[in-house]
Amino acid sequence: MNDVGSSRYRSMQESELEVLAVAAIHEHRHLIAADEAVYEEWTRASADPSVSAGVLKSLQHEYVARQKKSEAQQEKLSEIIDALGYVPQVSLDGGE
Repeated sequence: MNDVGSSRYRSMQESELEVLAVAAIHEHRHLIAADEAVYEEWTRASADPSVSAGVLKSLQHEYVARQKKSEAQQEKLSEIIDALGYVPQVSLDGGE
């Protein structure tokens, strides 16, 4: 974990951290769903012999880039949760 990020979040009020945590959890869920859609498209394209190598490479690059973004967002979420000390309740449908 990044001590600078952790100390930034530790100086915040619990209510502020909880709002940030809930928003970060929603963002994480959104990123995962989008990553899965790109992965499924890449998988379908890989099985289709009519899809060009360039298109496959483009889908692969997009998926890898999304994975890096998701990893960075997961680290941020982890820092917020660590500072908060618990995982707040978050509805499955995205609403509060």
